[in-house]
Amino acid sequence: MNIKPLGDRIVIKRLEAEETTKSGIVLAGTAKERPQEAEVVAVGPGAMVDGKRVEMEVKVGDKVLFSKYIGTEVKVDGEEYIIIKQEDVLAVVE
Repeated sequence: MNIKPLGDRIVIKRLEAEETTKSGIVLAGTAKERPQEAEVVAVGPGAMVDGKRVEMEVKVGDKVLFSKYIGTEVKVDGEEYIIIKQEDVLAVVE
């Protein structure tokens, strides 16, 4: 099953959280902070403004930073994804 976002929405998949601290301490599953970095897996066509389509600034494969408490979490074929609006993307990581 594929997810095709509509409008200015994108589908992202969180990147894995680090399991050790910089000093080498291994973190338990409950102590890990959920990462705010993700990879874009699908992009909508863009929003319509005054009858014209606005181009999306992100593309599939981009790594992005996003706001902490946003989006809709969905599970498809055992994988967890988040659907967010493009405006919730804070930055593209290069």
